[in-house]
Amino acid sequence: MVNITHKSNTLRKAIAIAMVKVSGQATIDAIVQRKVPKGDVFEFSRVAGLFAVKKTSDVIPDCHPLPIEYTAISHEIEGLHIIIRVEVHTVYKTGVEVEAMHAAAVTALTLYDMLKPIDKGIEIENIRLQQKSGGKSQYKSDGTALKCAVVVCSDSITAGNKQDGSGKAIIHKLEQYKLETNHYDIIPDDFDQIQQKAISLKEEGFDLLVFTGGTGLSPRDVTPDAIKPLLDKEIPGIMETARGYGQERMPYAMLSRGLAGFMEQMLVMTLPGSVKGAEESMDALFPAVLHVFKVKEGTSH
Repeated sequence: MVNITHKSNTLRKAIAIAMVKVSGQATIDAIVQRKVPKGDVFEFSRVAGLFAVKKTSDVIPDCHPLPIEYTAISHEIEGLHIIIRVEVHTVYKTGVEVEAMHAAAVTALTLYDMLKPIDKGIEIENIRLQQKSGGKSQYKSDGTALKCAVVVCSDSITAGNKQDGSGKAIIHKLEQYKLETNHYDIIPDDFDQIQQKAISLKEEGFDLLVFTGGTGLSPRDVTPDAIKPLLDKEIPGIMETARGYGQERMPYAMLSRGLAGFMEQMLVMTLPGSVKGAEESMDALFPAVLHVFKVKEGTSH
């Protein structure tokens, strides 16, 4: 199965359509008048579809078991066609497209099975995904207008005793969202240098500044302390989201003191210095965090 442990829960929806064609009006009349020998075909097939949604991961090998929050199955008659519509919702890490299509297929097959004694010319003509929403694809941004900087705060890396991993990991994550890193630097865990770097990048017109390192509890971890007094508007939810995401994966994420906010027009985020902590923070925040630039401009809420 595909690894989805790096994903976040979001509301995900899918609508699938199936079409069943009968061979004559007599079959439609029997359905409407509830004279099909096997029973009420709409009610029976609807129940079969509901079971199919819940059992999708049992029969499709690469589908993940997931909580089904809502399912609606409806039938509509158009001439000799019966149109089946299945809508499925979940709040989870992966979508429900296959669940909706599986339910549409089983609903159609149940119709076929119940109608075949009175109609030998039934056809299942089409099963397709009509609509889906949710997940990171819903929040994509091309990022072409953003000028980005990544700054590593570390005494040991500055001294050459260690190699940078977290800064490069952040740069790689930004690339995945078509964000170019225009400035990359490594500086010591020094209060004044951190402040000077942030002020300098703000004055150079950067839109996004990501610090990595110095968010912990040791005496030299001063990145949040240096950045906090420079912020015009702190955004607590950004790092609350990152910590919550990390806490679900390891118990020490709660110890990070990272913060985020605007220095005038520049968004500043202070991420953990470990490679894993930096990567998980990026996974938790992007691309949805880019929405702050639209909100800042007053163009979207």
